[in-house]
Amino acid sequence: MRRRLIARWQGVVLALVGIVATVWLALTGQLGLYINPDTSWFAILMASIGAVFVVAAFAFPPLDDEHVSEADAASPVPHGKLHEHEHEHEHASSTPPGKIRTALAAMIVVGATLALLVLPPATLTSAVAAQRSINSDTSAINQGGTTLVGADTSSFTVKDWAVLLRQNPDVDAYTGTPVTASGFVLASAEDSENVFFITRFVVTHCAIDAQPVGVPVYLPGWQDDYEADQWVEASGALAANPAQTGTDPLVLVPEELERIEEPSDPYVY
Repeated sequence: MRRRLIARWQGVVLALVGIVATVWLALTGQLGLYINPDTSWFAILMASIGAVFVVAAFAFPPLDDEHVSEADAASPVPHGKLHEHEHEHEHASSTPPGKIRTALAAMIVVGATLALLVLPPATLTSAVAAQRSINSDTSAINQGGTTLVGADTSSFTVKDWAVLLRQNPDVDAYTGTPVTASGFVLASAEDSENVFFITRFVVTHCAIDAQPVGVPVYLPGWQDDYEADQWVEASGALAANPAQTGTDPLVLVPEELERIEEPSDPYVY
């Protein structure tokens, strides 16, 4: 009986924690840190439906255990097996699996509560970007297959620049093109001494499928003044990569580079 009660109320409490977290993130404008804002309505709808089921779980407790107990009471135990039954009961009660299950259930509930309601929401970092390889799958983030070579770059986002630079534009044609971009610092895996990326995550559905994209910035010795995950805004122009290494023939040579605060909406979509 206790096992079934623990499983039931553990699920109800976990659902309640998830619902409260979703509604709180939506009300505080932070739900976009986990899912694409275009799908926020769906998350809120699911949370609302879940709330109805949670209320129903509290309003209509299960009666199965009670019926089982009444059936057991109506079925007499044969006299010959009474002693054996009592012995098994004593042996079972001397073992602690029920307490272990209770402790594990409590740990799961506490852990979920801490993760969803206590710890502040956080954006994805350069460590995640390094694991997912920056600009490695621009076809996935440019699902329409739009060719940006030759397009007006005045309103380009970091995502747009990343897609353009992966479409192998003519170096001479784009040399001197002005660029303004903001994002967090991510060291280049190929030339970390001279190049870093101004990086953003592109979120298609949720943070799990987020892909890092960025604009390569050529600034020898950048580590002396900037560090990974520092948010910066750079203004300058594109130029042929002076290092002539790696897979980035064009880089941003900054004329201005300043630290900025992380924006409230750090992702691009």
